[in-house]
Amino acid sequence: MDGSLILFNILNPPVLFFFLGMLAVFCKSDLEIPQPLPKLFSLYLLLAIGFKGGYELAESGINTQIALTLIAAIVMALVVPFYSFFILRLKLDAYNAAAIAATYGSISAVTFITASSFLEKLHIEYGGHMVAALALMESPAIIIGIVLVRVFAPSKNGESEPFSWGKVLHESFLNGSVFLLVGSVIVGLLTGEKGWEKLQPFTQGIFYGVLTFFLLDMGLVAAKRIRELKKTGSFLIGFSVCIPVANAILGIIIGKLLGFGEGNTLLFAVLSASASYIAVPAAMRMTVPEANPSIYVSMALALTFPFNIIVGIPLYLEIIKHMGV
Repeated sequence: MDGSLILFNILNPPVLFFFLGMLAVFCKSDLEIPQPLPKLFSLYLLLAIGFKGGYELAESGINTQIALTLIAAIVMALVVPFYSFFILRLKLDAYNAAAIAATYGSISAVTFITASSFLEKLHIEYGGHMVAALALMESPAIIIGIVLVRVFAPSKNGESEPFSWGKVLHESFLNGSVFLLVGSVIVGLLTGEKGWEKLQPFTQGIFYGVLTFFLLDMGLVAAKRIRELKKTGSFLIGFSVCIPVANAILGIIIGKLLGFGEGNTLLFAVLSASASYIAVPAAMRMTVPEANPSIYVSMALALTFPFNIIVGIPLYLEIIKHMGV
């Protein structure tokens, strides 16, 4: 592997600030981001990336290639949690296996945004429709996770527990991050070039500054979560790194077969490899309270997220280049 790609990615300012946040915790600094701001940063990033994707989708239109990409995204979001569950069942109960499987079947928007900025710095083109793929991959894994619990988890006292699909579907498709992302894509589609000209200074001009602050906060949070990894054991630590790489390779193969192109294939691989640490944990806490949040959140945030943004993104691009995508 070309080490210069990893170095190039690490020397990206937002990634360096992620390290700075981790270093602050390790050095026991009192550095912190006031609590309402990380939420605002997250909402801004979703709005900006969604609006840009909607605008680019309006410019390119919907064609066969885009339709295939979106179908492939949904299929990956359904398949990954399914086989992940049975791997996890080798060591875990059905509740925790389903929660972790759903976490790894969904996606991390910030990992996607970091990958897109990596492509822009390398001047590799990618399509705005990949944001639509991002939006579509957020929720299906939650549904699969719930189904797996209902099928494989033992019912208490031999009776089926009261269950509301309405609440599950509401949490899956109308949670704040999904709603804002999809809504921003639609606004970008409807307003097109005129809307883009008006909002570009806001959605693009300060984008990297906000991303930098957000990754600084993620570094602080991830470093604090590292202590909780002791609870997971070597099996889950290995799973946190190996499964993302396996999912990325599967995504790359699909991208090559369907002719996505280099930039889109990388983003599809990153979507396949990333794990949710916001939307899915919120849904799992409500629908699968028997699962331990400290396990699946710490795995996604303290291991998979740093691995992907530091090593994974350039590693996946190197694999794509070797495969001749």
